[in-house]
Amino acid sequence: MTIQFSAWARAGAIFSFGVTGMADCHPSLDVTHWHPIHDVSLTATQQSWLGECQSMTARFERHCGKVTIVPQREGFIGVDSLGEELTQLPDCERFWLREVLLCGDNVPWLFGRTLIPETSLTGEEVSLLTLGTVPLGRYLFNAAELTRDFIQVGEQGELWARRSRLRLSGKPLLLTELFLSESPLYGVNNEL
Repeated sequence: MTIQFSAWARAGAIFSFGVTGMADCHPSLDVTHWHPIHDVSLTATQQSWLGECQSMTARFERHCGKVTIVPQREGFIGVDSLGEELTQLPDCERFWLREVLLCGDNVPWLFGRTLIPETSLTGEEVSLLTLGTVPLGRYLFNAAELTRDFIQVGEQGELWARRSRLRLSGKPLLLTELFLSESPLYGVNNEL
């Protein structure tokens, strides 16, 4: 598979995965101000995409021939590796971190970062450790007991990001998504 990075790289989204901490993992995910989505002035298109309550994977599939996941980083990290994200999750010593690129027809459209407290990885949720190239949305939106506590949005330069605290059977996880420059969110022929 050949992934096309040119336009994405022009947006200034550069990965540096060797160091712990959110800012080190992806500078463009270091959004300094998160706001509840209903407090932000958005166009109808932005509201539609950033406020999507169903599977973002399914939404992207309507805009391309094939959605693929390119894992960037997976593994347990300690509480000392987290910054402000920690305020959105329960106290825990370790968290499962999964960072991926979601690509539409091999073009990176979204950078996703999932943080799951180790205490949430019990029962059926332990399978979250082995998703590999399976989109998180395929797992989450097939789960019987999925709820979303909130959607917050932020900007990093010209790129939009959103984050949500989701609960599977009452167990929390934090999902942060950065919409890269080639994402359909920014397209002119975009449906609401």
